[in-house]
Amino acid sequence: MKSSVINLLGPTLSLGLVVLCLAIALQESADGLLQRPGPSGPDNGGKAGIGDLSDAGNATNSVKCMLRGTPRPPVFTLEGDYLIGGAFSIHYYTKTVKHNYTSLPEPLECTGSMDTRELRFSRAMVFAVEEINNSSDLLPGITLGYQIHDSCASVPVAVQVAFQLANGLQRLYDSNKGCSPSGRVTAVVGESGSTPSMSMSRIFGPFEIPQVSHFATCACLSDKTQYPTFFRTIPSDHFQADALAKLVKHFGWTWIGAVRSNSDYGNNGMASFLRAAQNEGICVEYSESFYRTDPQSKIQQVADVIRRSTAFIVVAFTASGDMRILLEELARKPFSPRQWIGSESWGTAPEFLKFGFCAGAIGFAIPQSIIPGFREYILDLSPTKVAASQLLTEFWEGAFNCQLEKKAGSADRVCDGTEDIQKLQSPFTDTSQLRVTNMVYKAVYAIAHAIHNIVCKKIHSIIQCDQFMKIEPLQVLDQLKRVNFTRNGYHVSFDANGDPVAFYELINWKRNENGGLEFVTVGHYDDSLPIGQKFNIIRNISWSDGGAQVPVSVCSDSCPPGTRKVLQKGKPACCYDCVPCAEGEISNTSDSSDCYPCPNEFWPNEENNLCLPKPVEFLSMHEVLGIILAAFSVGGACLTIITAIVFFQHRASAIVRANNSELSFLLLFSLTLCFLCSLTFIGPPSDWSCMLRHTAFGITFVLCISCVLGKTLVVLMAFRATLPGNNVMKWFGPAQQRFTVVSFTFVQVLICTIWLVQKPPFSIRNLTTYKEKIILECALGSALGFWAVLGYIGLLAVFCFVLAVLARKLPDNFNEAKLITFSMLIFCAVWTTFIPAYISSPGKYTVAVEIFAILASSFGLIVCIFVPKCFIILFRPEKNTKKNVMGKQ
Repeated sequence: MKSSVINLLGPTLSLGLVVLCLAIALQESADGLLQRPGPSGPDNGGKAGIGDLSDAGNATNSVKCMLRGTPRPPVFTLEGDYLIGGAFSIHYYTKTVKHNYTSLPEPLECTGSMDTRELRFSRAMVFAVEEINNSSDLLPGITLGYQIHDSCASVPVAVQVAFQLANGLQRLYDSNKGCSPSGRVTAVVGESGSTPSMSMSRIFGPFEIPQVSHFATCACLSDKTQYPTFFRTIPSDHFQADALAKLVKHFGWTWIGAVRSNSDYGNNGMASFLRAAQNEGICVEYSESFYRTDPQSKIQQVADVIRRSTAFIVVAFTASGDMRILLEELARKPFSPRQWIGSESWGTAPEFLKFGFCAGAIGFAIPQSIIPGFREYILDLSPTKVAASQLLTEFWEGAFNCQLEKKAGSADRVCDGTEDIQKLQSPFTDTSQLRVTNMVYKAVYAIAHAIHNIVCKKIHSIIQCDQFMKIEPLQVLDQLKRVNFTRNGYHVSFDANGDPVAFYELINWKRNENGGLEFVTVGHYDDSLPIGQKFNIIRNISWSDGGAQVPVSVCSDSCPPGTRKVLQKGKPACCYDCVPCAEGEISNTSDSSDCYPCPNEFWPNEENNLCLPKPVEFLSMHEVLGIILAAFSVGGACLTIITAIVFFQHRASAIVRANNSELSFLLLFSLTLCFLCSLTFIGPPSDWSCMLRHTAFGITFVLCISCVLGKTLVVLMAFRATLPGNNVMKWFGPAQQRFTVVSFTFVQVLICTIWLVQKPPFSIRNLTTYKEKIILECALGSALGFWAVLGYIGLLAVFCFVLAVLARKLPDNFNEAKLITFSMLIFCAVWTTFIPAYISSPGKYTVAVEIFAILASSFGLIVCIFVPKCFIILFRPEKNTKKNVMGKQ
C-alpha cells in the first residue's frame, strides 16, 4: 500500500511543479508584455518602452495591440497604395537555435550559401511592380508597394513571414476602434517550395489573403477545402507526374530508380508519379527519400543505392536545394553513367550544369519566355545600389570575392570598382532561358489585374482608379478567380482549383561545342490537347552516353511474339522469364502475359506468333501415294481387260470352255469395276463421292465374289454329276448360275440401299485426329451399315473359300478349285488384316489402306484364277486341249 501511494504521489508532484512553473512564466510574460510605450516611443531602438498598463482607466480609452516577437525586416521593400507580399527561398538554411528555456530564443536567421536563382525571382517581382507602376494601362495613378522576405527554405521562417505579412511591420497599434489592419498586404507572391507554401496558405486561409505561388507544384495544394486562397502560375505536379510516366513509357523504360525530396513536394509528387508509372506497367527498383539537412551518412546511403542499382534510369522528384546535395555526393566517387529524368524544380537549374555526369538528362520544365527589359534591369547594378541592400551586398561580395567595405579582421580584399556584373557567370544574371522567373512575373500581374478590377473603372474610354479605396484581401481573392489576360504573349488564368493549364517543355542537357552542358528544348507536353496528342518530340535527344540511340533499362529483356511472360518469384512484375507458348497457342505481341489458342481450323506457325489456316489433307492424285495407288488401280483394270480380250479371242479353246466362260467374263467385268472403284477413294471427298465409293466397293466386290462362288459351285457339282445316278447338274445350269450371282448381289444392293436411305456416308472435316491439320474424309454415317456391307462380303468369301477347299482334290489335271482356294486365301488374309489396319491408320492413310485392300484382293483373284490360264493359252497352247484339261491324256 505504501509503495502504491509513493508511485501515485511522484507523478502528481511532478505535474504540480510543471503547472506552477508555467503559471509563473505566464505571469512574468504578462507583466513584461502588457506595457505602454515609454518616452522613447514605439520604435525606441527596436525595444518597447516600459510602463505599467495596469491603469484600468487608460485601458478603456484606447486599445493597445503589440506585435509579438522580433519582426523580420524584408529584404526588399517599397511603400505604395496597395502592398503585395513576397516570399522566396533565397538562402538554403537557417541558423540552428538552441533553447535553454531561461531566456527568449534568438530570432531565426538565414545562413548557408545563397540561391542566386531565387534572388533573381525576387528581383523579377520588383521589376514587375515597377513596370506596373510606370504603366498607363494597368492601375494608372496607383502605386503598388511590396514587402519581399527571405524564407530561408524553412517552414518556421515561412510561418513567421506569413504572420508578419498578415499583420504588418509596426510593433504597436494604437486605435480607439481597435487594432489597425493597415499594415497587412492585399496578396502574396510565393513561396518557392511546396511545404513552406502549404504552411503559409494555412495561415492566410482564415484571413482570406490570396497567395499566388510561382514554384509550389504539389498536387495537394489544389485541394480548395484545405487551401482556399491558394493560386499558382505553375502547373500542378499531378500533370507533371503523369507526363513523366508517359515520357518513361514512351522510350520503353520499365525498370527505373526513384529519388525524392523528403518534403511535401517530393513525397506527393513521387507518389503521383509512382501511381501513374504503375498504370503504365513501369517497375521501380528502389525509391529513396532524403532532405538537404539530413546527416551526411544518409545522403551517402542514397548515393550508394544509385551506384549499385541495375536500373539505368533515375527519376528525381527533388527540390533544387536537395538535388545539389545529392549530386555533390555522387561527384565524390566515379560511377557508371545514369540517365537522369528530372522534375521542373531542378531540371533547368543552371548551377547543375557543372556536373558532367548529368549529360543527357531530360525532364520537363516550364516553357522559356522573354520578359522585355528584364535583362537590362538585372544587370543595372552598381556598388552604390548594391550597398543600399544587405542582400545584394552579400550577393556582390560572394560573386566577386571581395568586400564593399573593409571589415576588421577580414582577409578578403576590398572591391576596387573594377567588378563588372556584365561579365559575371551566375544564375542570377542568366536570363537566356527565363522559365520560373516568368511565373513570378505573371503572378505579380495577376494580382495587379485583380486590384485593377476592384479600384479602376473605364469611363468614356478613360481608365480612372481610386487610390484611396480601402480594399479587403477577400475582394482580391474573388477577382483573382476571374482574371483572364495575356502578357508578352503568355496567357494567365486559373481554373476552379487555382491552377493554370499545364504546358511543359521537354529539356535535354546537351554538350555544346566547348564541351559544357546546355539546356535544349526537344519536345512539348500540352495537357489541353486530346489524349494521344499531348506528347510531342520535335528534336533528337542526346543521351547519357552521348549517342542518339535510346538506352535500354529493363529488368528482363522483352519477350518476343510467340512467348509469354512468367514472373520471377519474389521480384517485381517487370522481372520475368520468357516461356514459349504451348502447342496450339500463340502470342502476337511482345511482352504478352498470356498465350491464346487458335480457332478450330487454324494452327500456329513455327514462331507461334500467327494463326494460319490448317492445311487440308486428303489422298490426292498429285501426291506420290495417290499416284502409285491410282497407277496400280488403272494397271489392274488394264490387266483385267487384257485378260478378257485373251479369253474372248480364245473363247473356243478347251480351257475357256471348261471353266465356264460366261462366269469368267462376268468375273473379269466385276474385277475391272473393283479396280476402277478404288479411284473413287482418291481426291477430295464430297457427300456424293462418299456414298459412291462405299456402295460401289460393296456391290462390285459382292458381284466378284458371287461369280467366284458360282464357279466354285459349278466345279464342285460337275465332279458329283459324273457319279452314276447323280442328276444334280440340272440344278446348276447357266440360268441357275446367273440367278445365284444376281441373288447374292441383290442382297448387297439391298443392304447398301437401306444404308443410304437411313444414314448414308458423308464428308467431314476431321479436326480431332491431328491438331495441326484438317483431314477431309468420309464419315460412315451408320457404322452398322458399313460393317454389314463388309461382313456380307466376308461371309461370301469364307463360304467360297470353304467350298474351294472341299473341291481342291478333284482329279483334274487343271483343277480350278485349287486356284480359287488360293485366291480366296489371299482375299481373306487381306481383308482380315485390313480391319485392324483400317481402324489404326490415321487420316488419309485410312483411305490408302482401304484402297490397298481392294487392289490386293483384286490382284489376288485375277492372278490366281486367270494368269495360269492365260499362260497356257498364250505360251503352252499344246496343253489347251480337252484331253489335257480332263486329265485323260
